[in-house]
Amino acid sequence: MERHCLSCNEIVEGRIDKIFCSPYCKSSYHYMKNRDNGKTLFHIVDDQLKRNRTILKHYHKAGKTTILQSELFNKGFNPKYFTNYWKNSKNDVYLFCYEYGFLSLKGSAKKRYLIIDWQKYMER
Repeated sequence: MERHCLSCNEIVEGRIDKIFCSPYCKSSYHYMKNRDNGKTLFHIVDDQLKRNRTILKHYHKAGKTTILQSELFNKGFNPKYFTNYWKNSKNDVYLFCYEYGFLSLKGSAKKRYLIIDWQKYMER
């Protein structure tokens, strides 16, 4: 009995339980299957984390950068998604997207964020 590849329909040779003719067809089949299922929660969160990092990197030019919250939000930034945090001696909590941190600044009429780089001393 001939068996046919689930991806390309070519004849499959080898073990009796083999269903793909090559690793490429196996990968292609599963890629197409998962693509049709839509984005998983993992992909949604991962995409937002990457978007946040890209936005912070774009605006961060020096050791510390201050920027309007609205400017970040207009680019698609969402502060609910972060990879880690660091609390300084004043109990300010900096949220990080990988190596770029942000802190919501209080005390001005317009909401602002302070953007910083991850530093070695923060690992404690």
